[in-house]
Amino acid sequence: MQDLTGTACIISGDLLETVNAKTAHGLVRDSSRFKITGVIDTKAAGKDAGEIINGIHSDIPVTATFSELKKLKGIPEFAIIGMATKGGFLPESLYPTIKEVLNDGIDLINGLHQPLSDIPEFKEITDRTGAHIYDIRKSKPFKELHFWKGKIDEVKALKIGVLGTDCGLGKRTTAKFLMNALNEAGIKAAMIFTGQTGWLQGIKHGFIFDATPNDFIPGELEHAIYTCWEELKPDVILIEGQASLRNPGGPCGTEFIISGKLDGVILQHHPLRTKFLHLEYYPATIPDVADEIHLIGLFGAPTWALTLNTSGVDRDLLPVIRKSLGTSTGLPVIYPIEDGMDELVKIVKEKLIPSAHEN
Repeated sequence: MQDLTGTACIISGDLLETVNAKTAHGLVRDSSRFKITGVIDTKAAGKDAGEIINGIHSDIPVTATFSELKKLKGIPEFAIIGMATKGGFLPESLYPTIKEVLNDGIDLINGLHQPLSDIPEFKEITDRTGAHIYDIRKSKPFKELHFWKGKIDEVKALKIGVLGTDCGLGKRTTAKFLMNALNEAGIKAAMIFTGQTGWLQGIKHGFIFDATPNDFIPGELEHAIYTCWEELKPDVILIEGQASLRNPGGPCGTEFIISGKLDGVILQHHPLRTKFLHLEYYPATIPDVADEIHLIGLFGAPTWALTLNTSGVDRDLLPVIRKSLGTSTGLPVIYPIEDGMDELVKIVKEKLIPSAHEN
């Protein structure tokens, strides 16, 4: 599937203006694999997708139907499911749109957990039209999976994990922004994707974490990092984190720290979020940031900076939040959207000094 590329529309299931459409958000922001021609979303129809996500006009129209989008932008080569749903199932309300796409012979790329190629009414159409459904959340064939072997010790690049205190915080976006900024600053940087959106955006090295059998996650992580090092010889490798260390619905992060032998961590956090996303009903709260940094350190990696997702935060509170978290953690507190990447680039440059970096 690495060869897949072309024009594509996004089906967002009326979730474009929510965090549940983070795949769509990532693709609208940046994708070297697909040229996004439009988004299908009845609630946001009539708007520009870039203005919704970045506040910048992108010439990516949002329409209520696929037929409307075709009239505006022509027929794309692919349609991408660009949202997450509870349980990873495709809502039946989207069946008509999917059928319309497949009846036009357009290939469908599905990042949901549910394999859409197994649905009989879709299979009947693909058999007839020749359209293909790519279920990218399916596990690799067994013979292509890797166990951890210790080859991570041969990687000489600085390995930085962008982890988070919860899921849906923008870890991938921060990692990608930083990779771009480092390269612009003359520091050769690469990124390891660990979710479907990173692959859709065209990042070359990585694996889909939650489509990988648990026994193979350390090995797939190591293989991705080692292959990236062997092929590109970057100065820095950024690893996209998933969920958080203590999210009870998907505790994750120790594999990145231990199996990936991270040199350092950038921790992403939302200053107003107290409950884990989609687990608001459960009697557990997001741990204090300083305590999370301490736990990350116990697993073997220092935290170098705190980056904050400011969605829904009053702009007047940003200086107060920065000062408070800076005092409690002793770390630089950075707003990636508002501040840009300059301070993070400076931090990485300092860590690249030989005396400050040991493998």
